[in-house]
Amino acid sequence: MSLTKQYFIVWYTLLILVTGWSIGLCIAYFLPSHYFEWYPFIPVFFYLFGWFTIYMFEACRRYAPQKMQLVYLGTKAIKMLFSLMMLLIYAVKVEEKKVEFFLTFLAFYLISMVFESWFFLRYERKQKTKK
Repeated sequence: MSLTKQYFIVWYTLLILVTGWSIGLCIAYFLPSHYFEWYPFIPVFFYLFGWFTIYMFEACRRYAPQKMQLVYLGTKAIKMLFSLMMLLIYAVKVEEKKVEFFLTFLAFYLISMVFESWFFLRYERKQKTKK
């Protein structure tokens, strides 16, 4: 496992754990009427997608480094599509607290996008300074 992959997995795990517990506890204790049963699904969804992203990034780095930006944009597009599908499925199938689910999902989406963008920007800068 490469050092970049290890760093991403460790930092992303910490981010999702801290964010997941913080938001979950805030909703449960400060806004208990807004807590919804499906909350734990949201951090798990983003955590699993983070693993997918780093594995795609690592495969691209090894086998097609010239296509790194294309893979990065592709994973972001796939993440957006899967996120929209999840929101649509929740809206159609689950009848409880749709607004709370959407807002929480959006918060996690933005947090994960900012982290991933920062992480990969940092990686690209390191690569350019090595050359």
